[in-house]
Amino acid sequence: MQSQSDKLVVLITKGIESEVSSVAFTIANGGITAGLKVSVFLTSTGIDLVRKGGQRMTHVPPLDPLSSLIETFLARGGTIWACPPCVTARGYTEADMLDGVIIVGASAMHAEIKEGAATLSF
Repeated sequence: MQSQSDKLVVLITKGIESEVSSVAFTIANGGITAGLKVSVFLTSTGIDLVRKGGQRMTHVPPLDPLSSLIETFLARGGTIWACPPCVTARGYTEADMLDGVIIVGASAMHAEIKEGAATLSF
């Protein structure tokens, strides 16, 4: 029998080019509203969502602007992890990322999953 967890990990592989990124952060914020501890792990072009200024390039009405969704997520205690090789491949450093973004490998996500976190992938 699997134990219940209050954790959710959202894996996002799409960036500013896709409306899916706004949907993912809307759902992540909803998870916090539902009382879950939510972490977002960004890979591939998803990294551009947390590059300073990148999140201002996407708005999918009627959803809130992506920049607002990410700001709200972080302010409400959400965690954002960025894949180190994906950050490096784009020539970014920690200084290029929004404040609060943690550059860390998938082991952080795996630890949450091992503790029973539910997962969603976009």
